[in-house]
Amino acid sequence: MHLSERDLGELREYAVSAAKEAGAFIQASVASGIEVQHKSGGSNIAAQVVTAVDLRADAIISGALRPTCAQYDLALLTEESTDDRARLAKDAFWSVDPLDGTLAFIESRPGYSVSIGLVARDGTPLIGVVYNPVTDILYSAVRGQGAQRQGESWRPSITSQAGRPFTLVFDRGFDQRDYYEHVFAALNELVVRHGFSAVQTLEGDGAAMNAIQVLENPPGCYFKFPKPQQGGGSLWDFAATAAIFDECGAVASDFYGQPLDLNRADSSFMNHRGVLYTTNVVLAAEIQGLLPIKKPR
Repeated sequence: MHLSERDLGELREYAVSAAKEAGAFIQASVASGIEVQHKSGGSNIAAQVVTAVDLRADAIISGALRPTCAQYDLALLTEESTDDRARLAKDAFWSVDPLDGTLAFIESRPGYSVSIGLVARDGTPLIGVVYNPVTDILYSAVRGQGAQRQGESWRPSITSQAGRPFTLVFDRGFDQRDYYEHVFAALNELVVRHGFSAVQTLEGDGAAMNAIQVLENPPGCYFKFPKPQQGGGSLWDFAATAAIFDECGAVASDFYGQPLDLNRADSSFMNHRGVLYTTNVVLAAEIQGLLPIKKPR
């Protein structure tokens, strides 16, 4: 069914309520004993660990959103459920990561969040909700209706900001890769060429909060190179933040400058084309140019 502006606004409120309820449960569970399980899929440990808290948060969110699936004829895809492929038939679907950044949560470190997106069948992000239970800050956006931070209109500065440092937010372990020094040097060279003082780094954890940190610390970027191995994040890792970036006027794309493939039919993983988030539209294409120098010469 066609979703009106009013429908989208109402659906955002469902997602906000679900995110806060799940986030409250997650934060209340930090001090308790955490049972860690393992699941198949993904090429690193971050993609392979799951806790009872993930599963309970998933149940909370699914229970809150399921009535909307009947009322608005939506599909529901979550990290902890089986992909029933309904997302390929419905006009839109929820894309949910109930606990993004599980490793950070296990270690009682900031970097985890609840991430809920609504995505059109063609892959267009319609709604994004990211809740940081550590800081109790909620970010949201509705396509065509702007972004919000703590319920207030939010438009981070994405102008040139010459002379300021440029923030590189990266995944845990990225600075240990054999190509890191080459990529860092090339990025530093290009940001200085564009008038920024230098690159400053911020090691993150969950993909959702990594992207949000780019908006909280502009100018900056966060990216994941394309790779042949299965992994590189999944649809639910990027759906919500793609909507938020779009409404902030920032860039959320694959590593080839195309819109993120948020409803790919052959897999839920995003390793095939990588991801790029940046506050600087001008620099986006040049950051994509880092790919050929990924490996040391």
